[in-house]
Amino acid sequence: MYVPHPSRELTELFAQKPFQGVAPERAAFLFVGLDANYGVQIAAKAIFTKILEYHADGVAFWYKHGVHHPFLLPDYSGDGRMYHRSFSKIGFTPAHAELVSFIELLHVPTVGRNALVVSDLAQSHLKMLNAVILDGDAAHIFLPAAVARLMRASRIFPWLPQTPIKRSGALDVLFKNGDKTVYSHLHFSVYGKFEQKKSEQAIAMRSLIEQSANNSFKPKPLSGSA
Repeated sequence: MYVPHPSRELTELFAQKPFQGVAPERAAFLFVGLDANYGVQIAAKAIFTKILEYHADGVAFWYKHGVHHPFLLPDYSGDGRMYHRSFSKIGFTPAHAELVSFIELLHVPTVGRNALVVSDLAQSHLKMLNAVILDGDAAHIFLPAAVARLMRASRIFPWLPQTPIKRSGALDVLFKNGDKTVYSHLHFSVYGKFEQKKSEQAIAMRSLIEQSANNSFKPKPLSGSA
């Protein structure tokens, strides 16, 4: 079960664009999460205008502010900052903004800690995600373990195996078809005994950026200041 976020503005933006960053079918790097979670009082905080700006156009937000998410701005210090700080260690820059997309299994923004089950998920949204993964441009798709478990349970993703098919450095590979690879990785919020492995996986992801820069996916040159 989950608790939908009470903000009408945030919910409407999410309905129009149930992803962040570039459109997922156009991304080179696709990160799949469980749900987009915000504090219940976020609409009353100064950061909220930046959150709406981000959901309206994540690519333009990255170019303008130099960070991929408003939780990394200096005037924010609440929950979620660690997740996005961990993600930033991969090494993406504003020049990569048109290569990166984030999409969640749940089609609405939420509040609080949620224990999602398959019945919470919209089949139409999952079918769209399946098409994005199999037929979209993404060469590198990343799934935390909890995301992969729900995807398997939904039976919308028959290509997703129960166990990794091989290992690629610090990352497990769940699926590979030509130049398209689906990886399993630790959630970006883990810490403590998982910190070293999370760091190793960030380095492995960074190497994929470098490989892509030498192949078909090129970061966009930035004109002027970000």
